[in-house]
Amino acid sequence: MSFLSLSVGLPQIMANFDMVLKCWGPVEADYNKHGGLVLSRLFAEYPDTLKLFPKFAGIAAGDLSRNVAVAAHGATVLKKLGELLNAKGDHAAILKPLATTHAKQHKIALNNFMLITEIICKVMCENAGLDAAGQDALRQVMGVIIADIEVTYRELDFTG
Repeated sequence: MSFLSLSVGLPQIMANFDMVLKCWGPVEADYNKHGGLVLSRLFAEYPDTLKLFPKFAGIAAGDLSRNVAVAAHGATVLKKLGELLNAKGDHAAILKPLATTHAKQHKIALNNFMLITEIICKVMCENAGLDAAGQDALRQVMGVIIADIEVTYRELDFTG
């Protein structure tokens, strides 16, 4: 677990994981629904992110929220996030391959992880009962995850 960029200690980070996981049930119960909401909202609020998903390039903006392929990919994203959350910081074996493919194959810059974090906060607030404190907890948890992705990016000499 990386705490280099965080001003909170281990007990607080562990409490943050627990706080987010308390609201994870509704997401886990319907990954496709929530995944579709996350990605379609990401594309609506940050249109440039759609370029990072070439397989969705031909889908009209108005159809993204109803598209089964978008929902399925969003479900994949949220399932992986669920694995990371449940690992509670002991996520190197999960994160390293993900960071490697996102650097080498997908060429995803770190700022995009921050953008999707904000969207996940909004969707979980609206659909899973994640309150303001929970959103802050999710941001801090994602800060740990993103810092660890950055470590792998540096090892791979990927600047994104």
